Amino acid sequence: MANQHAALPVSLTRQLPEFVLITLIFAALPLVRGTTDPSEVQPLEVLYAALNSPSQLTNWKSSGGDPCSESWKGITCEGSAVVSIEISELGLNGTMGYSFSDLKSLRKLNLAGNNLSGNLPYSVSSMVSLSYLNVSRNSLSQSIGDIFANLAGLATLDLSFNNFSGDLPSSLSSLANLSSLYLQNNQLSGSLNVLTSLPLTTLNVANNRFSGWLPQELKAIPNFLYGGNSFDNGPAPPPPPYTPPPPGGSNTNLSHTGSDAPTTQGSNGESSHSNKGLTVGAIVGIILGSIVIALVLLLLLAFCIRKNKRKDAGARTSRGSLSVGRSNVNTEVQEQRLKSTAAVTDLKPPPAENLMVERLQEKNGSVGRIKSPITATSYTVASLQMATNSFSQEFLVGEGSLGRVYKAEFPNGKVMAIKKIDSAAISLQEEDNFLEAVSNMSRLRHPSIVTLAGYCAEHGQRLLVYEYIGNGNLHDMLHFAEDSSRTLTWNARVRVALGTARALEYLHEVCLPSVVHRNFKSANILLDEELNPHLSDCGLAAPNPNTERQVSTQMVGSFGYSAPEFALSGIYTVKSDVYSFGVVMLELLTGRKPLDSSRVRSEQSLVRWATPQLHDIDALAKMVDPALDGIYPAKSLSRFADIIALCVQPEPEFRPPMSEVVQALVRLVQRASVVRRRSSDESGFAYKIPELEAIDMPL
Repeated sequence: MANQHAALPVSLTRQLPEFVLITLIFAALPLVRGTTDPSEVQPLEVLYAALNSPSQLTNWKSSGGDPCSESWKGITCEGSAVVSIEISELGLNGTMGYSFSDLKSLRKLNLAGNNLSGNLPYSVSSMVSLSYLNVSRNSLSQSIGDIFANLAGLATLDLSFNNFSGDLPSSLSSLANLSSLYLQNNQLSGSLNVLTSLPLTTLNVANNRFSGWLPQELKAIPNFLYGGNSFDNGPAPPPPPYTPPPPGGSNTNLSHTGSDAPTTQGSNGESSHSNKGLTVGAIVGIILGSIVIALVLLLLLAFCIRKNKRKDAGARTSRGSLSVGRSNVNTEVQEQRLKSTAAVTDLKPPPAENLMVERLQEKNGSVGRIKSPITATSYTVASLQMATNSFSQEFLVGEGSLGRVYKAEFPNGKVMAIKKIDSAAISLQEEDNFLEAVSNMSRLRHPSIVTLAGYCAEHGQRLLVYEYIGNGNLHDMLHFAEDSSRTLTWNARVRVALGTARALEYLHEVCLPSVVHRNFKSANILLDEELNPHLSDCGLAAPNPNTERQVSTQMVGSFGYSAPEFALSGIYTVKSDVYSFGVVMLELLTGRKPLDSSRVRSEQSLVRWATPQLHDIDALAKMVDPALDGIYPAKSLSRFADIIALCVQPEPEFRPPMSEVVQALVRLVQRASVVRRRSSDESGFAYKIPELEAIDMPL
């Protein structure tokens, strides 16, 4: 027995290395699972929010998550890169979001069989590794954006069973590896000519509104379905008169005897040469036909001249009003031009459409301007008066350049903010302009942009109904906070800068055409209870189809925020917004107002005073908002100042686009996080805290 007890430790000793090895293997398993690249987390968080944060997406988070290591439902990773998103048939609703640009490694995106609205976001164009895209059987609408130019690796594209409309985008012709294309059961129109050069083996365009002749090249596709359209029957029309035949066309029917003369088949099947030229009868027929055509043209010309004289006389008697007797042809041409104009002003990505404002027929029969879809709810004046106690002073929460803002409490318990447009805003008093602005605003969807929920346009009133953000605005928080507990920390200021930068990036670079804010200032940045920023007054100006546009309106810019080029020439562009953003960053850094007449003359203009000192570390330390009490990281402060210097450059062409500003702020946060993990003696921070506390925001 003693020997047995003596042998026990020996046995355990032999088994110990194996036990330790197994333990180490299991302990290391979590380390093997990849941690997601931070730049790829933010698009998934945006998608989660756009899908209304559904419970079906297990393990997904709106912020602070790690898709690869936390096994988010439907997410597949390779290393730290997200390579597949497969969340089909889950009953999801909402939209596809807007922020796919950073998913550079994504090869498969499958959102089929849900109830998604809106349309394909423009940011899909940046998913350069994508080989499979399936958004079939949803409620996506509008035109298919011209987003495929950079997706050369796409092999399967399924847009079927949605509500897409309009012509096929020309960039589809860039899909050099596309083998399967499914477009059936939509409202697509136009021709299929853009598909003729693609290496397709499967093409389904059934049950749309395509028209014209089927291209001959598509008929050779092995699996080609095209029923339920309006294609023309019979052979394609001949080329226009007097066009030369295609190269080599005269040699397609050479006789077997080696003669170069074209041959025709007689009734007996033998070939007979036809090199005798035209017969006399044919020549006479051509001459007579030409004379008849000339006479008809002369008669038509005389008729048109006489008709135009009548039109001119009628126009003079009606003092320049449009003629009611306009021909159907002219009306159709005008409608087509209007449709083209409306298409240019469409914003991307639009959410679900609740109300469509159709083309208006004016009393004289002419066609009015086409309105874009309005997705906001229409309220009555009576309901808004009831919710604000007839717009009483006790419900007043703010006043801006366009009018006063009231807190509204509806009978169902919902709290909203009502902006009552002042009569001085002349352009918005016109119903067409107001409804266009409502359409623009109602289609903007971004977590850092205040959502327009409704509007009112009756009895001469112009009111906007917004979601209520109840913690005041950035301007008041920085300049009028009497309670020291409401002082914004450095981390909160960085979060505000990053959030508003992403809002401007969305307006400038995601919306198509770009939307210029034109009134970007700290008073238009609202803060919620968690101090997250929400940019207001977005879309109140018309969308900006060009990079530069001269404007003359009372709501452009504010003193201290306006870029130099606007003061000199009245030109306001996306780069002018970038300048205004730089001024707000200066407010965040210094706690000073953009213009302050109470200071000495050399310090009244914040930009002029601060700009020369942004690259001087000693001067920069003295510029920092005293309310921070020195609690900030020096390196983060310096990088923050570098971004400001780029944004407030006097020449607009040297200012960065907002996407670069966003990336610079993201890098600032990421570098601070890296430093946070080091020991205090390596941090390099010279102020009261040795390291930057965690910033709770998606990167």
